[in-house]
Amino acid sequence: MKMYLPGFVFATMLVASMPAIGATGYGMSGNSNNMNYAQYETRSTTRTYSNTGNYGAYNNSNYGTRYYNNQGANRNQMYRGYNGASSTRTVTTNNRQTVRRSMKRKYYLAHPFFQPTEGKFGSITDLAYNTASYNFDITPASGVTMSDTSAKWDMKQYAVKEDFSFGITDRFGLLLMGRYDTTKYKFDWSTAPDDKMDDHGFNIYGAGAQWRFVDNEKWIGTLSAYYERQQDIANEFVLDLKAGYKVSKSTIYGLARGWLVNFDEEMYGNGVVGSNESGYTESIFLEYDGDAERTFFFEAGLGVFSVLDEDWTLNVEALVGNYDWHNQASIKGAIGWQPNDWFALNLYVKTSFFDSADGKNLDFYGTESGIWKYMGEAKLDKYREMSVGGQIIFYF
Repeated sequence: MKMYLPGFVFATMLVASMPAIGATGYGMSGNSNNMNYAQYETRSTTRTYSNTGNYGAYNNSNYGTRYYNNQGANRNQMYRGYNGASSTRTVTTNNRQTVRRSMKRKYYLAHPFFQPTEGKFGSITDLAYNTASYNFDITPASGVTMSDTSAKWDMKQYAVKEDFSFGITDRFGLLLMGRYDTTKYKFDWSTAPDDKMDDHGFNIYGAGAQWRFVDNEKWIGTLSAYYERQQDIANEFVLDLKAGYKVSKSTIYGLARGWLVNFDEEMYGNGVVGSNESGYTESIFLEYDGDAERTFFFEAGLGVFSVLDEDWTLNVEALVGNYDWHNQASIKGAIGWQPNDWFALNLYVKTSFFDSADGKNLDFYGTESGIWKYMGEAKLDKYREMSVGGQIIFYF
């Protein structure tokens, strides 16, 4: 297919599983780590003290002094001393003492249950590079002629996202979030010129609340609810549940997250739009769902957060999700560094390793001389998503 789009405006489109924000790791509750966890370390140390000395004769003149300073090796020695025995002895006393030291309470800010306590603020600034792509081959509809029928859809994005939270009480907090991103979309045709579109702006914002309903020696659990707006795409209402079990310096947890998504239009998918050299508005579009004014996304997963030592943490999380038109499985790993109680740096990588989009047939639409029409059927293959980023976290 040959199309040249010199000037572009934003089209109503949706990157696969990106509406679900957390599905790609940069939503309010997914990649952001919204709850607080208090980690205590108690260390027990056994120390042995040895004192050896020649204490001279145990007689009436020094008995009292020796009795209170160093008890004899056995009771018979003291009795002899009291009775006037004049022998000289070397006495060794071994005392075993257990010392118990409790370290200062430390909040690990990269913990998936991080939440500010009463009167405290939390700030998570997420800097990410996100990619998504898939190949497709088009079977043209009857009467449609295309110069190229094979292409790769490709998305590359740089995003800055801020999650700001405040603790109303130790167990209840409020959330605000926003994201600015710049994105390049491209249909990379095998022989025809590529179709491209750029987009940038403050494209996501939202607000919500979170409740830590349990936090004791063994268990921790949180429930979050919030609203998100994806500019020119959809309104989303999200419910997030996490529960974890504390084992030594680790927390093993499960999560479940659901989105009620109200789209601005009934049809959503991926595409580019602009004007050709003749001034016509031209576009191409791969339809994910043609009747989705309102839909539901869901994902669940397991993870483990571990304290490697006082300043270093590790978090591994695996997710499976249903995002209306496709299912996906992904894994995320993050390593955190926290030198004090108020600052942390968390680096992460997330990638999909299974997606049911492979092998799916999507309707392909386009315009010809400004006329919108059905162009054929596109079969997808090699769907991939990946995110690499870092989080700068403050607690004050």
